[in-house]
Amino acid sequence: MNTQEFPGWHGTTIIAVRKGGEVVVAGDGQVSLGQTVIKGSARKVRRLNPGGHEVVAGFAGSTADAFTLLERLESRLEAAPGQLARACVELAKDWRTDKYLRNLEAMLIVTDGADMFVITGAGDVLEPEHDVAAIGSGGNYALAAARAMMNGHGDAERIARRAMAIAADICVYTNGNLTVEKISR
Repeated sequence: MNTQEFPGWHGTTIIAVRKGGEVVVAGDGQVSLGQTVIKGSARKVRRLNPGGHEVVAGFAGSTADAFTLLERLESRLEAAPGQLARACVELAKDWRTDKYLRNLEAMLIVTDGADMFVITGAGDVLEPEHDVAAIGSGGNYALAAARAMMNGHGDAERIARRAMAIAADICVYTNGNLTVEKISR
């Protein structure tokens, strides 16, 4: 299929906020195809528990691609229990070099409560500054809003929820139907 004919999948805003000893990952539920909302209640934030070490992951991009990457991340975490950074780097290497994986279109935010990373198909494993990371079509809106709120009152969940509400008001590919997961170390 010619990609110019296909309207393309858009959507999702995922944010991770670390404050007060906890990390909250929140994601909206909207899936859009072109200008049409296909689903408003998708769950794009997941709790993983490979080898008894909890990790929370949020994804933006193609759902099937993201699930493939989450499965790979889980297997990497099982091979290196409790070593999130190592598992993320190994996933990024696989993603970059494997002929099948390199065509996947998604991004991930992952955290074990201590570390937080953004993983991209370009081979990036990024540790965000300012204790906030955001991805997806409304990611920059949510990121700016959360950074503005970080020094004020409110815990990580309140900041994440308020930032997501702002992103949903601005980005037509983001809705207010949130999945929120907390993790602390």
